Amino acid sequence: MGEILFLAHRIPNPPDRGDRIRGFHILRHLAALKPTHVVGFVDHERDRAAAEALSPDLASLHVQVRRGSRLRAGIESLITGRAASVAAFGSRRMSRIVERLLDQRPIDTIFAYSAQTAQFVPDDRDGRRFIMDFVDVDSEKFRAYGEGGRGLTGWANRREGRLLARYEAQVARRADVSLFVSEAEAALFRRGAGRGVRQVRALENGIDTDFFDPARFRRVEGAEPMIVFTGQMDYRPNIDAVSRFALRTFPAIRAKHPAALFAIVGRDPTPAVRDLARQKNVLVTGEVPDIRPWLAAAAVVVAPMEIARGVQNKVLEAMAMARPVVVSAAASEGIDAENGRHLLVAQGYDMANAVSQLLADPARGDAMGQVARAHMVARYSWPAHLAVLDTMVGSQTS
Repeated sequence: MGEILFLAHRIPNPPDRGDRIRGFHILRHLAALKPTHVVGFVDHERDRAAAEALSPDLASLHVQVRRGSRLRAGIESLITGRAASVAAFGSRRMSRIVERLLDQRPIDTIFAYSAQTAQFVPDDRDGRRFIMDFVDVDSEKFRAYGEGGRGLTGWANRREGRLLARYEAQVARRADVSLFVSEAEAALFRRGAGRGVRQVRALENGIDTDFFDPARFRRVEGAEPMIVFTGQMDYRPNIDAVSRFALRTFPAIRAKHPAALFAIVGRDPTPAVRDLARQKNVLVTGEVPDIRPWLAAAAVVVAPMEIARGVQNKVLEAMAMARPVVVSAAASEGIDAENGRHLLVAQGYDMANAVSQLLADPARGDAMGQVARAHMVARYSWPAHLAVLDTMVGSQTS
């Protein structure tokens, strides 16, 4: 039957942030099809135990704590001409582990999760399938940063965007199929990758609607209306989004709803994010054991990112929890949802108005949330999205 090698830039457990959520469900699906070996990184030693908890369901697991710094990766990039975001994941030890597994095990499929892991896929694959899950077009994120940046930072981001785009195209020419989180991302990549790229297709994210079920949580009536943002709070698009919202949008909302609270919920907030708690009625929680009670308590959930690649899991989660969601145009891309019915799309001062109107009419928000949840249940189940992988990996059950 053959076996699968799954390469992970961040081993997907616990599934508590965007990249790990998608990776967790894909890995679980693949491991049910064939014996699966996982080789990947964790960011900190404290993450090792969670990664190793996956072992019972795997043929083997090899975990490495990533030690390289951004400074070192940047210097290597200047010397070698490699994208810094790829150099940051370079590892001779990881290469040796992959070589040994390919020599010793009947692996017929290599599944690389995130572009950084493609450097460990050998050029000579001896007939093995190579599935590359880019998830997003990461080079586009750096290009956008560069467009809005000045001085050395702007130059570095523009350079990284160019180098990473070239690397992504090279990887796609080697892969048998390249996956992206939405058709919009796939189309963007097709336009920029050039000739020689084989299959490029969308593999959409899903949502576990049994886990994200509002029926498990009792909403507190009569509490101050709370606006919630969720996400990894050391990630630049999230930092920029909550900073703009707290300093520009939220004051306009509070002018109409003085008791409103803005809760920034997510792990590893940077000093800049923590400083936002100095603003009146702004709360920065840091890491929480469970995101669902915060979503259940929200009067409105917001996703005001100006740079947002692919499908935003935070939006799917909030909709599954039957909460009204107000998103930027960028955050709505890739999500099959109708503006005005399943969610509201707004920018700038219009976002302040949209949120204020939902706070003024809770019944409308609740109704929108119920329609949103029904849409998530009908449209976004993980098993339905991932069934296409069966054929890709040559499963006998397909």
